Amino acid sequence: MEAKLKAFERLLIIMDELREKCPWDKKQTFESLRHLTIEETYELADAILDNDLTNIKKELGDVLLHIVFYARIASETNEFDIADVINALCEKLIHRHPHIYSDVVVSNEQEVKENWEKLKLKEGNKSVLSGVPKSLPSLIKASRIQEKVRAVGFDWDKPEQVWDKVQEEINEFKHEIDTHASKEKIEGEFGDVLFSLINYARFVEINPEDALERTNKKFIKRFQYLEAESAKAGKSLSDMTLAEMDVYWNKAKEL
Repeated sequence: MEAKLKAFERLLIIMDELREKCPWDKKQTFESLRHLTIEETYELADAILDNDLTNIKKELGDVLLHIVFYARIASETNEFDIADVINALCEKLIHRHPHIYSDVVVSNEQEVKENWEKLKLKEGNKSVLSGVPKSLPSLIKASRIQEKVRAVGFDWDKPEQVWDKVQEEINEFKHEIDTHASKEKIEGEFGDVLFSLINYARFVEINPEDALERTNKKFIKRFQYLEAESAKAGKSLSDMTLAEMDVYWNKAKEL
């Protein structure tokens, strides 16, 4: 514990020095750091998906730097400092884990989530969904919405019911296309298809964001193989037929 505290103290000292002496660090504000924080969070997410522990450690450091940076900026106007941030977090964790710090009894993870959402409502949140950030990517937002409403009992009972809903939404989507409906209606039904698929993924314990990103990475790898190998053969993709490209694509699938 002592080594951890010393390391954190060292970071705080360095942050103070940078804020006071470095021209770039002195210039930063909440607003100027915001997009950088988002970028660092996505870099951490990439490292986690790749199971790259070296980069996970590095990216965690970058995220921690931003947390300390924001707290340092706020301390300059006496709004709050890093101690306030940490103490508020500790109090929230204690309050929302009564099964650890009080006499509440839970039997599984789902009951923990249900208690968490009920406590948030008691704290003044007007809606179970009020804690879902507006700027979340839509796929992740759909997952969080579904998880939160489940915590208060608004959910299907069985995966089979959800799969029936997926098929129902696909049929409705296809009907709008076949009847040449407006773009708005087709788009609405497509959104319903995605939302129901994300819901089904949750029931079969698949993270849809991770699943889609792995598919993205797989496609990129195979397409770049297609580009590289066709170039070696002196061919240009724009001049190749789909059948010719498929030869390289199928070879990439074998790697």
